[in-house]
Amino acid sequence: MIIAEDQGLTQISDVGFLDAAVTEVLQRNHQAVQDFLGGKETAIKFLIGQVMKETRGRANPAIINRILLENLGTKVNG
Repeated sequence: MIIAEDQGLTQISDVGFLDAAVTEVLQRNHQAVQDFLGGKETAIKFLIGQVMKETRGRANPAIINRILLENLGTKVNG
C-alpha cells in the first residue's frame, strides 16, 4: 500500500476532493453540460472522462458519476 501511495496508484474516493474536481470540470465544459441537460445522456461519459483526466485516472468513477448527476440535477431543478 505504501508503494502504491508513493507511486500515485491509489484510487481517490474523498468526496470533498472529487466534488471540487467535478465543479472545476463542469465550469470548463459548458457545452457538455448543455448537451446533457438537453437530453444527450452520453455527455455524462465525456464529463466523467474529464474528471478522470483531472485526477490522472485515480478518481473513483462511481463516486464521480453520483456527484455529477447530483450537480447536474441541481441545474435541472434549480
